[in-house]
Amino acid sequence: MKKLFTSFLLATLFMGCTQNMVTGRKQLSLVSETELQVMAQQQYNSFLSENKVVNASVNKDAEMVRRVGTRIASAIQKFYDGKGLTSVLEGYKWEFNLIDSKEANAWCMPGGKVVVYTGLLPITQNEAALAVVIGHEIAHAVAQHGSERMSQGLLQQLGGVALQVALSNKPAETQNMFMTAYGIGSNVGYLLPFSRKEENEADQYGLYFSAMAGYNPQEAIPLWQRMAAAGGAKPPEFLSSHPSDETRIANLQRHMPEALKYYKPLKR
Repeated sequence: MKKLFTSFLLATLFMGCTQNMVTGRKQLSLVSETELQVMAQQQYNSFLSENKVVNASVNKDAEMVRRVGTRIASAIQKFYDGKGLTSVLEGYKWEFNLIDSKEANAWCMPGGKVVVYTGLLPITQNEAALAVVIGHEIAHAVAQHGSERMSQGLLQQLGGVALQVALSNKPAETQNMFMTAYGIGSNVGYLLPFSRKEENEADQYGLYFSAMAGYNPQEAIPLWQRMAAAGGAKPPEFLSSHPSDETRIANLQRHMPEALKYYKPLKR
């Protein structure tokens, strides 16, 4: 029985490994993007109903969040269409909302459901820095990092056979795992608790996305310096799910020449 279970588990892992069209990296994907988008819409609507949404028609900050997000979404749609990778954003119906909260946080769910908290704006300080953050969060979603984390959690907690049962019945455990994967309701100081590898990917492609939308990617460096100053004491990098501030800034500087190739300033 143990050998049979091990064989089944290995087969599940083999079938569940796919090559991500954005990053080119092999990743575990046991949950379909379509199913995640349905769950995301439900959770997003629930979150908005339970929190204070700032009206974009009367508030300049909320309008800025929507404007920046829309420009980035349009730019990456054009980029992937041009590469023949339209399916990367299949099913995406973009929504950008500003939430009245002191948290310095932001996130993006599958299907393009984005939230920025008002507590983040004193750190971003300008539109280009906000674009870097929104680009980072969108990169997490389009690179399917949440699906990867959820798949890892399902495999770890449920095992091979129970995985199929959990996904078909969508029990509370699966919903909770979905929420955990996207960091909703967490008290993280800023951004989402992904692994260092996923964070580095989101930094890299988020930088490219903001540049494609006409925002100066060089604003990422002072942004993360302000993030570091606002973040307080942190654990050593090897104990953290995020790269250290120094590592993150060094990685951004390494990707900056490529990002600048995409950058064409907005016409005001």
